[in-house]
Amino acid sequence: MIAILKPLKSAHRAVWLGLAVSLLGLIAAPAQAVPAFATQTGQPCQSCHVGGLGPQLTRFGREFKLQGYTMRSGGFTAPISAMAIASYVKTTKPQATAPASSFSTNDNTALDQISLFFAGGLGSHLGAFVQTTYDGVAKAWSWDNVDIRTTTTVQIKDANVLLGASLNNSPTVQDVWNTLPAWGYPYTGSALAPSPTASPMLAGSLAQNTLGLTGYAWINSQIYVEAGGYGSPGARALAHLGADPFSPGDIKGLAPYGRIAVQNMLGDGTLEVGAFGMQADLHPGRDQSTGTTDRLTDLGLDAAYQVARDNGDMITLNARLLHERQSLNATCTLASMIDGLPVGTRVEDCTHNHLTDVRADASYYWHNKIGATVSAFSTTGSANGLVYAANRTQKPDSSGLMFQLDATPWGDGSSPLGPRFNTRVGVQYTAYQTFEGASHNYDGNGAKASDNNTLRIFTWFAY
Repeated sequence: MIAILKPLKSAHRAVWLGLAVSLLGLIAAPAQAVPAFATQTGQPCQSCHVGGLGPQLTRFGREFKLQGYTMRSGGFTAPISAMAIASYVKTTKPQATAPASSFSTNDNTALDQISLFFAGGLGSHLGAFVQTTYDGVAKAWSWDNVDIRTTTTVQIKDANVLLGASLNNSPTVQDVWNTLPAWGYPYTGSALAPSPTASPMLAGSLAQNTLGLTGYAWINSQIYVEAGGYGSPGARALAHLGADPFSPGDIKGLAPYGRIAVQNMLGDGTLEVGAFGMQADLHPGRDQSTGTTDRLTDLGLDAAYQVARDNGDMITLNARLLHERQSLNATCTLASMIDGLPVGTRVEDCTHNHLTDVRADASYYWHNKIGATVSAFSTTGSANGLVYAANRTQKPDSSGLMFQLDATPWGDGSSPLGPRFNTRVGVQYTAYQTFEGASHNYDGNGAKASDNNTLRIFTWFAY
């Protein structure tokens, strides 16, 4: 999620709102588990989710989502669920400032979030996943992920084609593979943990502040093709929904989005390879005074491999590469008009930038209940004295490893509190090799990347 900036009337503030286009802070990845779907399908959470709790999907779970959440084993079931996540966070060294109001610089415990869901099928052609969330760190409610679908099946010559449309509020939230940003690893995180600020647009900056419509075709359960566009709701509407309308700004016209993927059996598992992309022209901070926009073009490749063994064990591999080209015409023009660019920086040097984000994770779940995951991540890009002024190197580079152990004892529906109740306990450790441009003295005050290494212990409940 992009760093939140409150609007001020001054033009100086508008410049910094524009810079947020490049400074995307993925504070906490969304974590979803919806027992309402388990009740509707008559299947335990393990049938749809790797490890017995969301959001990583099995092959069955992907089909359920592609079919518009309409699969049903019986009559009407209540399409309502709830979720809560709490955690303890400790960094190697205390953070320079407290990560949020009423919290300390280290050793923090928090109720990360409470979410309520409307999740279910309405007949055989319409279904919805609608989430609202209380942020226990920011202490505020807001709308969260929304994915409303309609589907139908047609026969085209020898091909069985599932046609669908998704109305959603976050690019990639409609995707069914856990390689794209909305549902990629880590599946749960904390806003209290330090995290790099730079990441591509598709890595979360447009989540919950856009609205898009995409159409897709799923051909012979092998080939997936999707296209559509996203626009920006009005500032007042977003504010009422609890979103920041000024970060990163508003889209001029519509931003096109496209996705293609191929899924097939390979050995004992299912292999997916695909590509995706989006281009957006943004008025940074909704400021249109320059008569120009920032253009961000994101293009990516992804792959996933999943094996479900006969004894119930699950093996998953996910990877993506996402490259972004930035033309920050509006941001750099605003800066040159008001405060001037950093010494030695020309407008053309400020304007053209790029980011490359690479992610990969591998997990093994014993009996689909107890799991271990290791993930590697790396973000690199061009230096920019204006956008990355807070970094000594003026570069966005950050990289590291994340490790996780977790257990989900009742993913098979055997909870003593009933089949709808599910829980996970886990521990994460994030180790940074580089942070905000360097491994040592990245801030000019002697800070090391490893100072941000983070231990997080979490509990996750769903009903």
